[in-house]
Amino acid sequence: MDSLHSIMDKRKKGTHLLLEERVIIQTRLKDHCSLRSIAREIGCSPSTIHYEIKRGAVKLYHGKVKRYKAQQGQSVYQNNRQHCGRKSDFLKKHKFIDYVQRHFFEDGWSLDVCSNRCAAVDEFASRDIGCARTLYNYVDQGLLSIHNYDLPEKLKRNTKIHRIR
Repeated sequence: MDSLHSIMDKRKKGTHLLLEERVIIQTRLKDHCSLRSIAREIGCSPSTIHYEIKRGAVKLYHGKVKRYKAQQGQSVYQNNRQHCGRKSDFLKKHKFIDYVQRHFFEDGWSLDVCSNRCAAVDEFASRDIGCARTLYNYVDQGLLSIHNYDLPEKLKRNTKIHRIR
Protein backbone atom coordinates (compact mmCIF):
# COMPACT_ATOMS: atom_id res chain seq x y z
CA MET A 1 0.00 0.00 0.00
CA ASP A 2 1.22 3.46 -0.83
CA SER A 3 -0.97 5.42 1.58
CA LEU A 4 0.63 7.08 4.58
CA HIS A 5 -2.03 5.90 7.02
CA SER A 6 -1.97 2.22 6.23
CA ILE A 7 -3.63 0.03 8.82
CA MET A 8 -1.58 -3.09 8.18
CA ASP A 9 2.01 -2.09 8.75
CA LYS A 10 3.31 -4.08 11.70
CA ARG A 11 1.48 -7.38 11.26
CA LYS A 12 2.68 -10.16 9.00
CA LYS A 13 0.16 -11.20 6.39
CA GLY A 14 -1.63 -14.49 6.99
CA THR A 15 -1.08 -14.72 10.75
CA HIS A 16 -3.93 -15.56 13.08
CA LEU A 17 -5.13 -13.52 16.01
CA LEU A 18 -3.71 -14.36 19.42
CA LEU A 19 -5.64 -14.48 22.68
CA GLU A 20 -3.99 -11.22 23.78
CA GLU A 21 -5.23 -9.51 20.63
CA ARG A 22 -8.71 -10.87 21.22
CA VAL A 23 -8.62 -9.41 24.74
CA ILE A 24 -7.65 -6.05 23.21
CA ILE A 25 -10.66 -6.30 20.90
CA GLN A 26 -12.93 -7.09 23.85
CA THR A 27 -11.71 -4.14 25.94
CA ARG A 28 -11.84 -1.68 23.03
CA LEU A 29 -15.40 -2.74 22.19
CA LYS A 30 -16.39 -2.05 25.81
CA ASP A 31 -14.88 1.43 25.37
CA HIS A 32 -17.02 1.86 22.19
CA CYS A 33 -14.05 2.22 19.84
CA SER A 34 -14.58 1.86 16.11
CA LEU A 35 -13.49 -1.21 14.17
CA ARG A 36 -11.02 0.90 12.24
CA SER A 37 -9.25 2.13 15.36
CA ILE A 38 -9.12 -1.38 16.83
CA ALA A 39 -7.70 -2.71 13.55
CA ARG A 40 -5.10 0.04 13.50
CA GLU A 41 -4.01 -0.80 17.04
CA ILE A 42 -3.68 -4.53 16.35
CA GLY A 43 -2.32 -4.07 12.84
CA CYS A 44 -4.87 -5.99 10.80
CA SER A 45 -7.80 -5.30 8.51
CA PRO A 46 -11.11 -3.99 9.89
CA SER A 47 -12.85 -6.92 8.19
CA THR A 48 -10.74 -9.27 10.33
CA ILE A 49 -12.04 -7.51 13.43
CA HIS A 50 -15.60 -7.76 12.11
CA TYR A 51 -15.30 -11.52 11.49
CA GLU A 52 -13.71 -12.02 14.89
CA ILE A 53 -16.60 -10.19 16.59
CA LYS A 54 -19.05 -12.46 14.79
CA ARG A 55 -17.03 -15.52 15.84
CA GLY A 56 -16.83 -14.59 19.53
CA ALA A 57 -20.28 -13.10 20.01
CA VAL A 58 -22.24 -14.39 22.99
CA LYS A 59 -26.01 -14.00 22.94
CA LEU A 60 -27.57 -12.66 26.11
CA TYR A 61 -31.16 -12.02 27.13
CA HIS A 62 -32.97 -14.49 24.87
CA GLY A 63 -30.78 -13.81 21.84
CA LYS A 64 -31.39 -10.06 21.66
CA VAL A 65 -28.14 -8.51 22.90
CA LYS A 66 -24.75 -9.71 21.65
CA ARG A 67 -21.51 -9.16 23.51
CA TYR A 68 -18.01 -10.13 22.36
CA LYS A 69 -16.00 -12.44 24.62
CA ALA A 70 -12.33 -13.07 23.84
CA GLN A 71 -12.34 -16.50 25.45
CA GLN A 72 -15.34 -17.55 23.36
CA GLY A 73 -13.60 -16.39 20.17
CA GLN A 74 -10.44 -18.29 21.12
CA SER A 75 -12.34 -21.52 21.83
CA VAL A 76 -14.23 -21.31 18.52
CA TYR A 77 -10.93 -20.65 16.72
CA GLN A 78 -9.24 -23.67 18.33
CA ASN A 79 -12.22 -25.89 17.55
CA ASN A 80 -12.12 -24.83 13.90
CA ARG A 81 -8.36 -25.43 13.73
CA GLN A 82 -8.81 -29.04 14.84
CA HIS A 83 -10.90 -29.77 11.76
CA CYS A 84 -8.57 -28.22 9.19
CA GLY A 85 -5.84 -29.97 7.24
CA ARG A 86 -5.73 -33.20 5.33
CA LYS A 87 -6.48 -36.32 7.33
CA SER A 88 -4.27 -39.39 7.06
CA ASP A 89 -5.61 -42.53 5.41
CA PHE A 90 -3.47 -44.76 7.64
CA LEU A 91 -6.27 -45.71 10.02
CA LYS A 92 -8.81 -46.15 7.23
CA LYS A 93 -6.56 -48.63 5.41
CA HIS A 94 -5.66 -50.78 8.41
CA LYS A 95 -6.60 -54.07 6.69
CA PHE A 96 -4.27 -53.28 3.78
CA ILE A 97 -1.50 -52.26 6.19
CA ASP A 98 -1.86 -55.55 8.09
CA TYR A 99 -1.74 -57.42 4.77
CA VAL A 100 1.46 -55.61 3.77
CA GLN A 101 3.18 -56.23 7.10
CA ARG A 102 2.21 -59.93 7.13
CA HIS A 103 3.49 -60.60 3.59
CA PHE A 104 6.60 -58.48 4.13
CA PHE A 105 7.78 -60.49 7.13
CA GLU A 106 6.38 -63.94 6.31
CA ASP A 107 6.81 -64.16 2.54
CA GLY A 108 9.67 -61.67 2.05
CA TRP A 109 7.75 -59.42 -0.35
CA SER A 110 8.91 -55.87 -0.90
CA LEU A 111 6.58 -52.92 -0.39
CA ASP A 112 6.31 -52.44 -4.16
CA VAL A 113 5.22 -56.04 -4.66
CA CYS A 114 2.61 -55.76 -1.91
CA SER A 115 0.95 -52.68 -3.36
CA ASN A 116 1.14 -53.82 -6.99
CA ARG A 117 -0.11 -57.32 -6.25
CA CYS A 118 -3.14 -55.99 -4.38
CA ALA A 119 -3.99 -53.84 -7.39
CA ALA A 120 -3.51 -56.70 -9.87
CA VAL A 121 -5.36 -59.42 -7.95
CA ASP A 122 -8.18 -57.14 -6.74
CA GLU A 123 -7.97 -58.34 -3.13
CA PHE A 124 -8.90 -54.86 -1.91
CA ALA A 125 -10.91 -52.05 -3.42
CA SER A 126 -8.80 -49.44 -5.19
CA ARG A 127 -9.62 -46.82 -2.55
CA ASP A 128 -8.31 -49.15 0.20
CA ILE A 129 -4.89 -49.69 -1.41
CA GLY A 130 -1.97 -47.38 -0.78
CA CYS A 131 0.75 -46.90 -3.38
CA ALA A 132 4.35 -47.94 -2.78
CA ARG A 133 5.48 -44.36 -2.17
CA THR A 134 2.87 -44.04 0.58
CA LEU A 135 4.11 -47.24 2.19
CA TYR A 136 7.70 -45.96 2.15
CA ASN A 137 6.50 -42.70 3.70
CA TYR A 138 4.77 -44.68 6.46
CA VAL A 139 8.06 -46.52 7.10
CA ASP A 140 9.92 -43.19 7.35
CA GLN A 141 7.30 -41.81 9.75
CA GLY A 142 7.50 -44.94 11.92
CA LEU A 143 3.84 -45.90 11.48
CA LEU A 144 4.63 -49.45 10.36
CA SER A 145 6.49 -52.17 12.22
CA ILE A 146 8.85 -52.23 9.21
CA HIS A 147 12.00 -50.15 9.63
CA ASN A 148 14.54 -48.78 7.17
CA TYR A 149 17.09 -51.42 8.18
CA ASP A 150 14.54 -54.06 7.08
CA LEU A 151 14.74 -52.60 3.55
CA PRO A 152 18.23 -53.51 2.27
CA GLU A 153 17.99 -51.67 -1.04
CA LYS A 154 16.91 -48.45 0.63
CA LEU A 155 20.02 -48.32 2.78
CA LYS A 156 22.30 -48.98 -0.21
CA ARG A 157 21.05 -46.01 -2.16
CA ASN A 158 22.95 -42.73 -1.94
CA THR A 159 20.39 -39.92 -1.99
CA LYS A 160 22.86 -37.05 -1.65
CA ILE A 161 23.02 -34.55 -4.48
CA HIS A 162 26.37 -34.54 -6.30
CA ARG A 163 27.59 -31.07 -7.17
CA ILE A 164 30.42 -30.17 -9.48
CA ARG A 165 32.61 -27.50 -7.97
